[in-house]
Amino acid sequence: MKFKLILLLFFFGIVSVVAQTKVSGKVYDEFNEPVAFANVIFKGSSEGTITDENGTFYLESDANWDTVFVSFIGFATLNVPLEKRVNYDLKFILKEEEGSLDEVVIVTGKQSKKESENPAIAILKKVWEHKRQNGLKQFKQYEYDKYEKVEFDLNTIDSSLIKSKLFKGMEFVFDKVDTSRVTGKTYLPIFINEAVSKIYGDNLINKEKQDLLGNKNSGFSDNQVIIDFVNDLYSEFDIYDNYLKFFDKSFVSPISRTGINTYNYVLSDSTYRDNKWCYNIIYYPRRKNELTFKGDFWVADTTYAIKEINMQASKSANINWVKEIYIEQEFEVLNDSLLLLKRDYFMSDFSFNKKEEARGVYGKRTTLYDNYAFDIPKDEKFYSQEVYNYDKDIYNREDDFWEDNRMEALSKDEKGVYKMLDTLKTVKKFKRLYNVGSILASGYIEMPSLNLDYGPIFSTFGFNDVEGLRLRAGGRTYFGQNDLWRIEGFGAYGFKDDKFKYGISGKVLLDKKNRFIISGGNRRDVEQIGASLTTSTDVLGRSLASSSVIGTGTNDKLTSINLTSLAVEMEPVRNVVFRLSGNYRTLESASKTFSLDYYTDQTHTTTESEIKQFESALSVSYFPKRKMTGYGVERREANDGFARIFAQVTNGNQNMFKSDFDYTKVQLSYLQPWSVGGLGRLYTTLEVGKTFGEVPLGLLSVVPGNQSYFSIYNTFSNLDYYEFVTDTYASMHIQHNFNGRFFSRIPFLRKLNWREIVGFRAVVGEISKENRALNASGLVYKAPTNKAYYEYSFGIDNIFKVFRIDFNFRGNYLDETNYPDARKFGITGSFGFNF
Repeated sequence: MKFKLILLLFFFGIVSVVAQTKVSGKVYDEFNEPVAFANVIFKGSSEGTITDENGTFYLESDANWDTVFVSFIGFATLNVPLEKRVNYDLKFILKEEEGSLDEVVIVTGKQSKKESENPAIAILKKVWEHKRQNGLKQFKQYEYDKYEKVEFDLNTIDSSLIKSKLFKGMEFVFDKVDTSRVTGKTYLPIFINEAVSKIYGDNLINKEKQDLLGNKNSGFSDNQVIIDFVNDLYSEFDIYDNYLKFFDKSFVSPISRTGINTYNYVLSDSTYRDNKWCYNIIYYPRRKNELTFKGDFWVADTTYAIKEINMQASKSANINWVKEIYIEQEFEVLNDSLLLLKRDYFMSDFSFNKKEEARGVYGKRTTLYDNYAFDIPKDEKFYSQEVYNYDKDIYNREDDFWEDNRMEALSKDEKGVYKMLDTLKTVKKFKRLYNVGSILASGYIEMPSLNLDYGPIFSTFGFNDVEGLRLRAGGRTYFGQNDLWRIEGFGAYGFKDDKFKYGISGKVLLDKKNRFIISGGNRRDVEQIGASLTTSTDVLGRSLASSSVIGTGTNDKLTSINLTSLAVEMEPVRNVVFRLSGNYRTLESASKTFSLDYYTDQTHTTTESEIKQFESALSVSYFPKRKMTGYGVERREANDGFARIFAQVTNGNQNMFKSDFDYTKVQLSYLQPWSVGGLGRLYTTLEVGKTFGEVPLGLLSVVPGNQSYFSIYNTFSNLDYYEFVTDTYASMHIQHNFNGRFFSRIPFLRKLNWREIVGFRAVVGEISKENRALNASGLVYKAPTNKAYYEYSFGIDNIFKVFRIDFNFRGNYLDETNYPDARKFGITGSFGFNF
């Protein structure tokens, strides 16, 4: 997610039918006070908008109109002639109607929460009473057509941008500039993706299937990354839920049962909407800096179902890189329990700066629904989802298909984007700019003529106490994002140990349907093997602990590893991955001050420094609700927030390749993120493991310490490497981000948009006498046997939007006799681009 966000902000930061009538301005009362939520409508039409909390509005239409109505309860309606098609920065004055003082509705400040004093509350409670599940849930089966359009636009286009050196040679792109109907800003469409699907569902077996019928896109070669980014951010939601998740954060819904404590509600109007009498209710937040919206919704008077709603995120909401969030939903209300979504529109304004004049990128998604049908049963096999599903014809539909299946016509400029971007991609300067953005996002430098990528560039430099300064160069084959095979490799050199390291691996996808993959490789390197409890068989993997530039103390407990691996994996059921691997590795200390020696005889007189071991491992991973895109040997995760369940049995066989030990290791881990409504986001990880048999230090389970100054989840910040060693263990990690819920209530902290984080982590384990007896390293084995070792931490996130600081406290094992070097307190930090 972080790399996708960097790509979006960096790249789009460098790179129609023109509406026939446009009007913008402000609405004031006779005392020059802005009138919030006033109605502004083109005379003779149903096209209109409402003013924001500052009385500002923008309205446009594809038709020609010569008059606008401006109205609000308690004021005389204002008819304003329009002298020309484009009318900006107008000022309208509403006059109070005579004898209507009692009817004036105040829409600023606190509103009553009592039903007897506020009619909007009475209507809202009726909405709750008549609340039903989604209308589709009322039927055994359902199906419908779905059309989705995703668009990105560069906004705030002005003469300085057009004339800048950045766009020299690419001026033709500005022929497609248009104006947003929501914000009134000029924008340039630069990416469009359209998709037509048929959705089938069966509520009896709780199955749903989506058949993609057509997909058409413009823009960039790796545009699926952008589409995944938008779809993950703009996930589907039910307006009746108490919390709505956007940008990985939970916003309080205006229809929430807790909404009375979060929003002010005002009954504004009542009229017919599509031949149904409806009430209009305006809402806005009671407090600043919370994840809330402002806007209005229409409620049918008999069914008390939501007919229309618009939501605009509060500008003070604690969310980064987003200036505006605007949502519209329209429902077809057929009866009390059948609410069918007709149209869903979501727009965000991404920008590094939240100032009004700052340039940014609009990300827009429009989804339309039609042709609903119900209770048409299908065989259960119909809903079985194949892991692999790709048809090239779907991505090459003719124009006739799109003319027949679009539920909303493209504007002239949207149609022109396809042609404009095809031309833009031939401009060398544009290619260079795109390549810079691609490097920052992926970490690789593309070399298309050789079908190779160089990188990852972020691993070029490293440092540790054994290698000193470490230089690394690597690369991978790359013919396209859906390559069926891939080879990767690297070479590295340490200036202190004067040794060359290398690694090479390859993988090939043999069966797309079941994702049957064969992989293998070899690596000779220096590694911190005590950085994770769950062992990895990734040939080219390397932990941050192996290359931390600055640490809390000397880290000489590094291991020279020579690993050869061959593995097969398959995914016969979506999101269930089985993997069988065979690995042969040799381990020995990479430092003169650290030993992995073990005794080779019962008399404890003969020692060996090198471990030679063959292992076979069978693992199964389950990722419920994970969404993946692509069909090649390497795919991409299109969402986050799903659980990760991992189980592995590893067997060491002394009879294979003259290995040193016989043993069996069993490991299980479960990571689960939780969305806790308005209280933020919680991450929990449980991990257990046991080794059966006698093994030396190099094969035991080392409790992962952290001697760097980085905050690394699933490690213990106040433990040194190898401080605790186990053959049986159980660990727990808990981290909760409150997303600024408490800081937002403190006046002098409110503007900083800081976010509170708390953490707790604990581990308990033991080590057998037999394994202790094998030890000839001189290292005294310790395990948190009698009581669990634990730490707790308090952190502040979102400092200057990118930094996080954690204050870590060691809870026990502090006595100076047994733990003279115990770190009671430590500070760690991290940085990244997060919403």
